[in-house]
Amino acid sequence: MYERGLQALQRRDFAASADALRLVIERYPDERELLERARLYLKVCERELEPKEPAPKTASEWVYAATVALNAGDEATALRHVQRAVAEDPRHDHAHYMHAVIVARRGDISGALDHLRQAVSLNPENRSLARQDPELESLREQTGFKSIVDAPASDSPAAAAALRPRVKTRR
Repeated sequence: MYERGLQALQRRDFAASADALRLVIERYPDERELLERARLYLKVCERELEPKEPAPKTASEWVYAATVALNAGDEATALRHVQRAVAEDPRHDHAHYMHAVIVARRGDISGALDHLRQAVSLNPENRSLARQDPELESLREQTGFKSIVDAPASDSPAAAAALRPRVKTRR
């Protein structure tokens, strides 16, 4: 039974190998050396049988992967993912925003402000998000932060309406 398990493992038939090795473990609980080897190979089979997530392919997928890593507390992986997203699509505003959040958490104020500035220039709606985001608390007292999130007059609805050409209608 043990040999059948190893042969299946060599053929990369991990399910059959795992079944055979489980039987060995179940039927021969007193064979200490055999059990140790069977458990070792069973772990290999189980690891190979686990579903693997596909690698991100688009900037949005890299940003999502960065978000998952950041939520798991893995800033280094999150940073690598978001750097990949920015490299993939330099005009992806959310990638720049996430980059700002990650480097702000790591204490890189200058880098955070640069990426936040880029995120806002690509999508002005990021201003209001940044004003309320607790992740950017470390930037709030920075002069650069205020200049980024304070909307210029041309961004206000009234200013935008004033800049639109007026069309005269005849009555």
